[in-house]
Amino acid sequence: MKPSLQPGVALIRTITIDRARTIGFMGEQARVYATPSMILDIEHTCREFILQHVDAGEDSVGIEVSVKHLAATLPGMTVEISVKVTAVEGRKVTFEVAARDELEAVSAGSHARFVVDIAKTIERIKAKADKIATKMP
Repeated sequence: MKPSLQPGVALIRTITIDRARTIGFMGEQARVYATPSMILDIEHTCREFILQHVDAGEDSVGIEVSVKHLAATLPGMTVEISVKVTAVEGRKVTFEVAARDELEAVSAGSHARFVVDIAKTIERIKAKADKIATKMP
């Protein structure tokens, strides 16, 4: 990790809520930004931010998400996702996160990620796959 990854650094990303990010279980008139999509957008924003501050061969994985979905956002609206590093403890990076559409706050909370060595992570995943393969009939 680079020394630029430190508390206080921040990023804002703007996205448009397309159909794929919505859920319509109450019918088309109630189609809104889905909570799982919002969480995915927050995670992607934090990951993209971290990628600007890590060395070659490093990436990050999400390890904790704690967010509130405060208001509905309609398809076609834009959402501004703000992420700010609040702590860097070894390879663990904690963010304060928020999302806002054109009218109001739609989310607030925190997200933590762990910076990993890609090659070592792939080795661990392969080892786990091998273990489960030997247990399968």
